[in-house]
Amino acid sequence: MVKYILKRVAFSLLTLFVLVTVTFFLMQLLPGDPFTGDKKIPEAIMANMMKKYGLDKPVWQQYLIYIGNVVQGDLGISITYNRSINLMISESFLVSASLGIRSVIFAFIGGVLLGTLAALNRGKFWDSLTMFIAIVGVSVPSFVMAALLQYFLGLKLFQATGVHIFAISGWGAFNQSLLPVFALGLGTLASISRLTRTSMLDVLGQDYIKTAKAKGLGQSAIILKHALRNAIMPVVTILGPTIAGLLTGGFVVENVFSIPGLGRYFVQSVQGLDYTMISGSTIFYGAFLILMNLVVDVAYCFIDPRVKLEG
Repeated sequence: MVKYILKRVAFSLLTLFVLVTVTFFLMQLLPGDPFTGDKKIPEAIMANMMKKYGLDKPVWQQYLIYIGNVVQGDLGISITYNRSINLMISESFLVSASLGIRSVIFAFIGGVLLGTLAALNRGKFWDSLTMFIAIVGVSVPSFVMAALLQYFLGLKLFQATGVHIFAISGWGAFNQSLLPVFALGLGTLASISRLTRTSMLDVLGQDYIKTAKAKGLGQSAIILKHALRNAIMPVVTILGPTIAGLLTGGFVVENVFSIPGLGRYFVQSVQGLDYTMISGSTIFYGAFLILMNLVVDVAYCFIDPRVKLEG
């Protein structure tokens, strides 16, 4: 197991290096610079600003300096906010992670539950309901769902009842998290429910399930101890990147609900050509995604004993 983990860590570090390199050079392809669009900045001040952030150096020198800083864990200074990107990420990620954790719990529990019920009631009401939710969740983008929830549950419901059950913006109170968690997690819930249903139907047709029934085991014991444990493997496969994506927050969803998370900085940095913030947040997101994939690979052996890490 140690050899396998070390090998996976080495590949993860190589992937991270490629990500840092590609991100840096993609930034160089963007037209203009963070100061070009502001005509009010005198040329002398602009030259000093370019020198301060190292944008006056050749690209290869900028690349070597940036690689050296990243290796030391320094993602640089935001050009727009003039603050440490490490500090900005540490502050905003707590909010994004809080939103993401709630969305993961909602999507995983809801998806597995609906998928299992659909498989056990194939062709019946629960099956049809699950497929309808899955189609809606996959088809409707999260930012569209967020806007619809704001309008109907946040605004119209308040006008009809006079009770402010769902908040349409902000973060902190429990009612402020309900709509963004639903909007962000619905698509993942739909994918998990479909995947669980398909996997569960396949497992329920296996010989060992028939053997368990022949031994007289109860329905709940068969489902929980035998069927669900094996059917959940495909769900675990996609859980790594899914958790990484949800924990870092839905960039657009956070902006729709005015949530002060990492997404706000990312969107504003793209609009303002804040090179350092774009690359810093991209590297942070990529590193988190790589880490979660590594965790999922190692977790396989604890979920399914048939998986041999040495292989």
